[in-house]
Amino acid sequence: MAKGVNKVFLLGNVGKDPEIRTTAGGMTVASFSLATAERAKDAQGNWADKTEWHNLVAFQRTAEIVRDYVKKGTQVFIEGKIQTRSWDDKESGQKKYRTEILINELSLLGGGAGRSEGASSSSGGYSSSRSSSSAPASTPSNDYADQGITDEDIPF
Repeated sequence: MAKGVNKVFLLGNVGKDPEIRTTAGGMTVASFSLATAERAKDAQGNWADKTEWHNLVAFQRTAEIVRDYVKKGTQVFIEGKIQTRSWDDKESGQKKYRTEILINELSLLGGGAGRSEGASSSSGGYSSSRSSSSAPASTPSNDYADQGITDEDIPF
């Protein structure tokens, strides 16, 4: 049987400031909501926007970038995968579900104070699937070395 594909691409705006926490093991985790909008004609033929809300989760270096640069209203492009968690509610005893997008790559869009337009961050070599293995992040090349631009000049 063939393997399945679980890949998500979203472009939208952050709904509220991200929640940042650190696990007992020291892993940084960022959670936030993302709104995507789709325009379609309603029954009367008028254009109407339909907003869909998505729950996003980032880990490790990507979570640190979210902490430092993402705020309510920030436009982002993400690549990730869908995961649904379940648990038993302590009060009602009912089974609860939450579907989330685990971010593998994040691109900050729209420019703004403290970052450059089109700034991009991958998961920095860390897996967003909470695995314990990690690879070192790749080192960016010095494409602008002949122009006197150093790493200290980059705002992120």
